Amino acid sequence: MRRTINIAQASVLLRSREDMLHSGLSERGLHALVASGAFIRVRRGWYVDAVEWKQLWIEGQHLLHVLAAARSAGGRGPVFYGVSAAVVLGLPLYRLTPKNVHILIFGRRHGRTVSNIAQHNVEVRSEDIIEVDGIRCTSLDRTVLDLACSLSPEAALSIADAALRRVAVSGQQQDPDLAAQWHDRLGERAAVLRVRGIRQARDLLSFADGRAQLPGESVSRLHLRRLGFTDIDLQTQVMGPAGEVYWMDFAFRGARSFGEFDGKGKYLDPDLAGGREAGAVVLEEKAREDAVRGVTGWGVVRWGSAHIRTAGDLGSRLASFGIRPC
Repeated sequence: MRRTINIAQASVLLRSREDMLHSGLSERGLHALVASGAFIRVRRGWYVDAVEWKQLWIEGQHLLHVLAAARSAGGRGPVFYGVSAAVVLGLPLYRLTPKNVHILIFGRRHGRTVSNIAQHNVEVRSEDIIEVDGIRCTSLDRTVLDLACSLSPEAALSIADAALRRVAVSGQQQDPDLAAQWHDRLGERAAVLRVRGIRQARDLLSFADGRAQLPGESVSRLHLRRLGFTDIDLQTQVMGPAGEVYWMDFAFRGARSFGEFDGKGKYLDPDLAGGREAGAVVLEEKAREDAVRGVTGWGVVRWGSAHIRTAGDLGSRLASFGIRPC
């Protein structure tokens, strides 16, 4: 069962060579644990239990790499950049598996990659360097801008949506004023940049919407735009027969249907499932869907990660339920 972690939780999982030896292990015993696969060597001198490692999403695994790099550096540590800054900030990495930890370097040195640390000599304003639980990284706005230029549209939009959600959304409702301020601020910064990928960044930043709760919803929305859908609403509120409130991911007004992205995390991730067993979540979802159908007369179509690999896949799924662009 995969789970998410923050910096404090990563600090508990990450164990130094000295910690391992002080616990009674010998050097030979430590090497044997790594050789057997019982422990993962995250970085020279830093380890994590393999069972714990396998339970983490990619974001958590990369966060451990980042934390190990920070502790190895000593002092204040480096300033993490790009996808490494993203995991420090708690942003999602949609279908990304970083091979290196990314940091900033300053001065006239040229960027290079050494021991799986990619160095980037890029200009960053001092106010765009922040500290999160003792780890320095680029700010939320700067990280979103950098990755909007460099990642795939799917991964970049997932990050932009998550960032906007953090600053403008409470529950399922987005504050229009806060969202407008975010769009204006990021738009102004993007307007003066002349870097590779900035055209994509400007488009995705203007399209960002914090109401997307999961990367799968962000990617679904991007595919829906590619398919030509214009008559959709996000996070539509439906009142149940007993006055209960339900929120539906997508509403296709022309087809009188609701759409729901069903990621596995909804049923298996303890944080998303609220500690409930998967079976209980499934039953609650069924009761919710029955109630929504009953009070609205609208249909409900669900799709998962396999249906959003391409826009065509999602289009085929929706078309099988009679939902097509107007």
